[in-house]
Amino acid sequence: MTESLRRPTPVPEKGSLAALRRAAEGCRNCPLWERATQTVFGDGSSKAKLMIVGEQPGDREDLAGKPFVGPAGKLLDRALEEAGIERSKVWLTNAVKHFKWQPRGKARLHQKPSAGEIEACKPWLLGELHRVSPEVLILLGGTAARSLLGSGVKVMASRGVVEAPSLAPRVLLTVHPSSLLRIRDSDERDEAYRAFVQDLARAFK
Repeated sequence: MTESLRRPTPVPEKGSLAALRRAAEGCRNCPLWERATQTVFGDGSSKAKLMIVGEQPGDREDLAGKPFVGPAGKLLDRALEEAGIERSKVWLTNAVKHFKWQPRGKARLHQKPSAGEIEACKPWLLGELHRVSPEVLILLGGTAARSLLGSGVKVMASRGVVEAPSLAPRVLLTVHPSSLLRIRDSDERDEAYRAFVQDLARAFK
């Protein structure tokens, strides 16, 4: 067991989002920090009525230090606009705060976080959720669902509004925008995108 795992980074129970962010910058609660450029904390309005949770930072996010600034983030921006939601009024974050990757040539390819890594990062996510206290929580994809709803929840089977009053008054589960980018057939991709926009539009309906 590494020294970092023997001495876990404490997650502040009280304090502002800014204080939580500062604490998260030094997180050593799983090995992912060792290969990541930095912790990628949530971003947006601290008074947001809507909080969106994705999986983990990607290559662009890892370098920029902000969530959803890569290709999936650009697609999410477009979908939010079409759904009538201002991104500036949303709190955007991820279930896991460090980029997990494997090298392929000069590229850094995304790797899915393990159950242990998701669990290690959960206190930070709950800290954000507690401080933002949104009216609506949208979970994007399986990692976000596993983190806050448990391992038994499957995205496509439970897609839509889910009952989780301990998290937020209204909770929705949908796909992660990165999954849309992997659809090769253009007609299928367009259909999946329209369904994604409809999911987002249900946030306040």
